[in-house]
Amino acid sequence: MLEGGPFLTISTYRHAGLTLPYQDSGRGEAVLLLHGFPEDVASWTGVAARLHAAGYRTLIPAMRGYTATATPPSRRAYTIDALVTDLIALLDHLKLRRVHVVGHDWGGLLAWELAMRVPHRCQSLTVLGTPHPQAMVWSYTHSTQLLHSAYIGGFQLPHWPERLVARGLHDWLIKAGLNPADTARLTATFRHPATLTGPLNWYRALLLPHQPKVADSKLYVPTTYVWGRHDPFLGRAAATKTAAFVAADYRFVVLNAGHWLPENRPEVTAQLILDRMRRGSAAH
Repeated sequence: MLEGGPFLTISTYRHAGLTLPYQDSGRGEAVLLLHGFPEDVASWTGVAARLHAAGYRTLIPAMRGYTATATPPSRRAYTIDALVTDLIALLDHLKLRRVHVVGHDWGGLLAWELAMRVPHRCQSLTVLGTPHPQAMVWSYTHSTQLLHSAYIGGFQLPHWPERLVARGLHDWLIKAGLNPADTARLTATFRHPATLTGPLNWYRALLLPHQPKVADSKLYVPTTYVWGRHDPFLGRAAATKTAAFVAADYRFVVLNAGHWLPENRPEVTAQLILDRMRRGSAAH
């Protein structure tokens, strides 16, 4: 266990034969912050600092595939089911009955899935960018979302996507609107193709057949969903449709922003998370 900064702990837990790191910092009610692709724990730095100042504790896991101690070779090891059970195992490891859940990008998809599968463990939900999974499925046949998501098909190929992403990541992130400092950090983190196999396996596992589905796609956890109107990956149709799948207190916020809300807009992102946590949470 490593200490760093006030009330900051970087530790690990064991699950499914893997050693998964997480950052634990601050004191108060726990907020689980889930990063996306290609992001890391540091993507939440600006948001987490503001949550600590408001009296909250943050838990930021380094996701499966993003660390050398938790990168199994099989793409089936990266199914939604496997990724969600990692998160439940973290809550069990820390003996936390309930947490506030926040996710961005892929972390947003896991946040939706966690809240649908174990709503009694989720005090509130804030999702950045990523629409409800069923709204996303609906949008493929009712909008141009399939065009925005076409890159997922390319990621199914072996080996070549790793090389192409590593080679072009800096320019791709800048073009997609990420700020220069975070672009430089992530480009350095994923400069070797081998570091991208785990993250890209999330996309490869997404299309595997015979995956378990939740019985009820309705969400019963108080939720704030935040979408940037200039997001190049996630369109308005799915964002608007998301309301149809939330059967609890729901707030839909549209920002004049792009995709990278935690990194580029930490102030407003943190405030929206705080507003959700203070506005009301699930009673269990």
